[in-house]
Amino acid sequence: MPEGPEIRRAADRIEQQIGGRVVDDAWFAFPELAEQAASLIGTRVSRVDTRGKAMLIRFADQRVLYSHNQLYGVWKLHKEDKPPNTRRSLRVRLSTEGRCASLYSASDISLWHEDNLSEHPFLSRLGPDLLSEEVTPQQVEQRLNFKQFHRRSLGALLLDQVFVAGLGNYLRSEILFFAQCHPKQRPVDLTERQRQQLAIYIVETTRQAYQQAGVTNTKPWIEQAIAAGEPRRQWRFSVFERAGLSCHRCGSVIERMMVGFRRLYWCTGCQMNMP
Repeated sequence: MPEGPEIRRAADRIEQQIGGRVVDDAWFAFPELAEQAASLIGTRVSRVDTRGKAMLIRFADQRVLYSHNQLYGVWKLHKEDKPPNTRRSLRVRLSTEGRCASLYSASDISLWHEDNLSEHPFLSRLGPDLLSEEVTPQQVEQRLNFKQFHRRSLGALLLDQVFVAGLGNYLRSEILFFAQCHPKQRPVDLTERQRQQLAIYIVETTRQAYQQAGVTNTKPWIEQAIAAGEPRRQWRFSVFERAGLSCHRCGSVIERMMVGFRRLYWCTGCQMNMP
């Protein structure tokens, strides 16, 4: 599933494609949305933003098109007369001045008014968004101390969208590695300095992944990994996808474990601060 940085980058591309332009045609696969398609014609796309892993296309009349890619959804951008060559199922198509943004394979799509968006069952539960809101490490550190979070294992907490929105599998592994925290540690087990460092890496690693198209590794370690023959799917990360390889920091073996039915990668040497 795409994580917050990937959805934010997709939103940027969609905004470049149709943002600020008037809808010439709208098409929806689902009947409850199809009956509203005509009412969007002539309405300007004011902006495209995200909340966690959800996409929000905002229109000038205060309506908002919500979509969540889940596992299989994907947005494709194209000219109106050149639709993508794909076997995926088309769910949404918005056309503006010969430019199209088309959503395929997703099933979680709905149209809302801005005034009621806070009532959305998914959005209403989300914590602060690290990419679409001005969230500071200090604010994240405060959340680590909240009663509902401070006794939960970090391996589970970092996937909880109520804590902060947008983190996913690879970001979880990368953040814990850089902060030198074991996945089974809890915020309450950490020193104040460790919580500060963890909060910094939660914010900075997520923003780096957005700015560098999913690359979370450091430049020296990337060069080291490329020299060792690692493919991009490995060298883009410091620890994720690197099970069995040596840790860039301490040389110990990287291992893989399952936490919350999802894979997590960690260093057996520099992440051994167990509670």
